[in-house]
Amino acid sequence: MQDVLEQLRTAYRTIDSTIDITYNFGSSGSLAQQIIQGAPVDIFLSASPQWINTLVDQGQLLSHSRRSLVQNSMVLVVPKDDQTITDFQDLSMAQKIAIGEPESVPAGHYAREVLTSMALFDQLQPSLVFGKNVRHVLAYVETGNVDAGLVYGTDALISEQVRIVATAPVTSHGAIVYAGAVVKGTTQSAAAEAMMSFLGSQLAAAIFQDHGFAPLE
Repeated sequence: MQDVLEQLRTAYRTIDSTIDITYNFGSSGSLAQQIIQGAPVDIFLSASPQWINTLVDQGQLLSHSRRSLVQNSMVLVVPKDDQTITDFQDLSMAQKIAIGEPESVPAGHYAREVLTSMALFDQLQPSLVFGKNVRHVLAYVETGNVDAGLVYGTDALISEQVRIVATAPVTSHGAIVYAGAVVKGTTQSAAAEAMMSFLGSQLAAAIFQDHGFAPLE
């Protein structure tokens, strides 16, 4: 979300130049814990409906402000010049495979689902290297520290050092839906709700799609 949110900030300032938007990027699990611990946050955005549900259930988010925005895909990437791995089944030849930490990084959770659906997860566990977020996983592949990695399609598109060799079937993982909601403890509720409305607008949808995100079906 990092690159698209930077462009969305620029677009929103043409609508309301009085609002100062500050981002804190990280894995959904890490950000959720910060909110639970009282961090001064106005909006929570996540690639995992599970984390949104968790914070709603704990009374940390304003449930009426919840909005699903866009969706993404999971892809298998390798270093740009590597020709060894061409599909998920070739991962058995890999010495190191990077995925996000499944318990705290949504991309890691989806990656585990993909590998499990293909009956590969248990076999590949000794080869797995866990990243603290999806960009960390991408960096592992870019630098050649691993043979392959599973990342979001949008992240793979921004890198010139990796190559997409396969896209996970949509039936192999839960729907990767990005959603957001206003944090209950915000002191800027009106501004936060206005921002959430903007993120669901046609203008924002066009910017999301320019960065490879797919509209909700």
